[in-house]
Amino acid sequence: MTEAESPPEKTTVNIRMTETFLEDIDTTWEDHGFNSRSEYIRAVLRDALKHPEFNRADLKAMLAGEAEIREGRTHSSDAVKAEYGLDETSRDSDE
Repeated sequence: MTEAESPPEKTTVNIRMTETFLEDIDTTWEDHGFNSRSEYIRAVLRDALKHPEFNRADLKAMLAGEAEIREGRTHSSDAVKAEYGLDETSRDSDE
């Protein structure tokens, strides 16, 4: 590998966290197929920098939605339209 092709130098950063949180991280990176804890944490931080508009509330809403899907507490759009007497023609007439 030439000098121009060499990977950027990495710096070690130390952070403090509870053992429980670290266990959650370890389970998560392994479950998602990352090769290491560090690789996973870098990916999470990179995503946070690239998408700063994606916040904790968004994540909670997504997780709640996933839980509802798993627990069968969701309804199709057709079922909701039928329950509330909505159809495409009534929506089109409002425009």
